[in-house]
Amino acid sequence: MKNLMNWGLFLILTLIWGSSFILMKEGLVKLSAYQVAAMRIFSSGMVLLPMALRAFRNVTRSQIKYIVLSASVGSFIPAFLFCIAEEHINSSLAGIVNALSPLFTILIGVLFYQMKMTRQKIGAVIVGFVGLCLLFISKDGLTFDKSATYSLLVVLATIGYGWNGNILARHLGAVGSVNIAAIAYTILGIPAFFILLTTGYFNNNWSDTAFLKASGAAAILGIVGTAIAQILFYMLLKRTNVVFAALVTYTIPFVAILWGVWYGETITAMQIACLLLILSGVYVANRPNKR
Repeated sequence: MKNLMNWGLFLILTLIWGSSFILMKEGLVKLSAYQVAAMRIFSSGMVLLPMALRAFRNVTRSQIKYIVLSASVGSFIPAFLFCIAEEHINSSLAGIVNALSPLFTILIGVLFYQMKMTRQKIGAVIVGFVGLCLLFISKDGLTFDKSATYSLLVVLATIGYGWNGNILARHLGAVGSVNIAAIAYTILGIPAFFILLTTGYFNNNWSDTAFLKASGAAAILGIVGTAIAQILFYMLLKRTNVVFAALVTYTIPFVAILWGVWYGETITAMQIACLLLILSGVYVANRPNKR
């Protein structure tokens, strides 16, 4: 039953985060990158605000420090980096670079958090990354002719994801998932609100359908793709380990392909084979070591 719950959380996160790219694109149709990212964080804080008052009573000052640090490097900063990057590069390239997250989780864990990593898990990460690369190479129309500078922004975001996973595992294991999310996004919602204010978001024409649609996409991205998803991610991290939780990034591209089918694209046998290769990497990483 425990493993079934773990895989259920894994699949839900795949669906939510796999849909985040199209929501960002929808938001960028009418809003700036800073407004989409700020709305994402602000809406997360608003929906979690009722839980924040009780959450603050259940944590120490030291834990609040790590909660804010975790959310900053694992959500706030990456939200802006991804939106700025996706104004200039395609979502397929962003998805490929996003798959570096498990690699940075391992690298940062080994370098700074005394993580002991087996050859089995390292091999699983490599297998998953190879499968991901093949998946996107097999997709028609993929091009890498955009500025490498903006791709580096996504690399920085994945470093933040890797750091965040280690912070959660090392310093916040005893804190409830809802408490972490409620405190983090209530606090970070304050600077997000001022970013919306200073960028002129509230001066837009609120009767403009395109503006409302873009704002709705950004709000859904925040409420579902950030607030709810972060709670589920914290739950998965506490139930398994930092490497398995980070491997969810490998299955995100499959959801992007399904969105492509919705918009008239097709899935090839090669893409299905790549997906199986990716999932095999997840399985190997989660398999107990045999002595």
